[in-house]
Amino acid sequence: MTEIFTGGVIVTIVLQSAAALMWFGRAGARLDTLEARLQQQAGVVERLARLEEQALATRAALSRIEAKLDQERG
Repeated sequence: MTEIFTGGVIVTIVLQSAAALMWFGRAGARLDTLEARLQQQAGVVERLARLEEQALATRAALSRIEAKLDQERG
């Protein structure tokens, strides 16, 4: 028995292949977008860590100033 592909089967295979290629293209674009966002956020995370350290240092300095003022008053 010889199987012959009909025009409908061939069109279906071509359309499914085209849809798969378009899906893979969109998935690749989404990955590129996510990678770009990750690169941008890396700098933000570093700056946030620095700001947290500066806030801790500022709190410590404020505590020392308050302690000195309390000593002078009391």
